[in-house]
Amino acid sequence: MDRLQGSAWQYVAEVLRPEDLPMIAAHALVDGHDSPALRELAGLPRRSDATEVRELYVQALSELDVPLPDEETAGRRLLVSLALSLVHGLLSPKEVGDGLSMTVTARTQEETQFLSVAAEYSEWMEPDDLPAWERELQSVAHLLAAFTDLSSGIRVPASRRD
Repeated sequence: MDRLQGSAWQYVAEVLRPEDLPMIAAHALVDGHDSPALRELAGLPRRSDATEVRELYVQALSELDVPLPDEETAGRRLLVSLALSLVHGLLSPKEVGDGLSMTVTARTQEETQFLSVAAEYSEWMEPDDLPAWERELQSVAHLLAAFTDLSSGIRVPASRRD
């Protein structure tokens, strides 16, 4: 799965900011994709109108026959991406808990366990409870990473620190 296809599930899962879409379009051009909307999107400044950017992005995907996945699939890919990022040390357990930016649906037992544990995170957790929660989250992240059928083509994102 290339960068542009990978961005489609991230877009639906609401983990891509509109200001990131012109750069994704520029990378897609470098990767060999080309369409009028993609070229126009790649030329936009980061601070362009968010609605215009989103419309051009969706139009570019359509022109390139890259389908947008349904919300369930995008949410499941988000879960796997968060688990892989935790396993690879790119996100902290707190960042994983904060990374659940949309309503996600878990289909497998491993996805359900990971979602359940990740959703337990709260900034009001007692400090004594955090280490046990972090260990449990690490454990279920490893299980999800090992038993998912969705990991192929998911690029492990960099930390989402702003």
